[in-house]
Amino acid sequence: MFHPLPVYIGLRYTRAKRRNHFISFISLISMLGIMLGIVALVVVLSVMNGFHKEIQERILGMASHATIQGANGELQGWPAVLEQAEQHPAVVGAAPFVEIQGMLTNGQEVSGAILRGIRPDLEDRVAAVREHMKRGSLDDLQPGSFNVVLGRDLAYTLGVGPGDKVTVVTPQVSVTPVGVMPRLKRLTVSGLFEVGMAEYDRGAGFLNIEDAAKLAQLEEGITGVRLKLRDLFGAPEVSRELAAGLSGLYRVTDWTQHHRNFFAALRMEKRMMSIILFLIVAVAAFNIVSTLVMVVTDKRSDIAILRTLGISPSGIMGIFMVQGASIGLAGTLLGALGGVLLALNLEPIVAWIERVFNVHFLDPGIYYISQLPSDLHWSDVGLISLSALVMSLMATLYPAWRASRTDPAEALRYE
Repeated sequence: MFHPLPVYIGLRYTRAKRRNHFISFISLISMLGIMLGIVALVVVLSVMNGFHKEIQERILGMASHATIQGANGELQGWPAVLEQAEQHPAVVGAAPFVEIQGMLTNGQEVSGAILRGIRPDLEDRVAAVREHMKRGSLDDLQPGSFNVVLGRDLAYTLGVGPGDKVTVVTPQVSVTPVGVMPRLKRLTVSGLFEVGMAEYDRGAGFLNIEDAAKLAQLEEGITGVRLKLRDLFGAPEVSRELAAGLSGLYRVTDWTQHHRNFFAALRMEKRMMSIILFLIVAVAAFNIVSTLVMVVTDKRSDIAILRTLGISPSGIMGIFMVQGASIGLAGTLLGALGGVLLALNLEPIVAWIERVFNVHFLDPGIYYISQLPSDLHWSDVGLISLSALVMSLMATLYPAWRASRTDPAEALRYE
């Protein structure tokens, strides 16, 4: 196939002659189809990678990479556990927390929420809550103040703002002379935060860890210790090492377990979108089949003459494989180059289109982002390009094999 003569003739056939302009036009359409399919795949996957990265950063900016909890849901002697966890080389930060599931009420408005007791001076080690504060400060969560910082949407639902009071109803109960009563506590809203994820903006609040421990009746205990890791993708392995190294009975979990279904859905979405868009490349690649079939029919006499001059059937097959492969290679290279350039410059291009045509593709009130994110993965570009080349080469096999089976005597009978 790669003998100089078949390569030269195959490349020669890709250029138009006096009587086969239509065939060259079909070849051009096939090449453009492969190019556009690859551009679409690279750009769409880059945008999906960008969205997934944004979502992952928002979730993991608030959630811990790993969590150590007591076997019975209460962690005693947590300072020693925190110190031991920080000694692991993969751990860059640790902070204690108390978690309470309860209901917040303000007049007739009621909403369920997860209240997390934190130490403001240690929380910055594991989460970016301070970066998302819209009003107030985490430093207002002092012991005994019973101040609370609420998500913006949760505060809007309850109709409260900084300085207002809300009542929290916890699952724990108090025994009184009139019977068993739920525990109620008035909290003062000292601030608001906004992450851009409904899970937190609509259903979470923060208060001081000592105040939360009193509400949960934990006395000296806490719910657990949250950890931030150097490499978040190594969380499962680090969790296993911590569980084996800690002295005592603890339950160690990581973010891949807490958000497994969500991230699995994102991966499935990307995989299915890749398959759907790759059909564009497949259709364009198999257009090469029709192109080569027409070329073989048009070049029957040329094939017969080449056979009589001594070129073997494998050489004839190589000619048409080179022609089809050159179409696929040109389309792949142009598509990969165009897709990479478009993906790397997508944000300014979209901004220019929005400015010129006075449109807005992403409403920050709905999507929480105002710019179209793009995160180019070179592994995606390589896989797409390699797959397109393989499909283009496979599309040449049958027409090239048919050409190699041409009988010279039959082809030249009426010439």
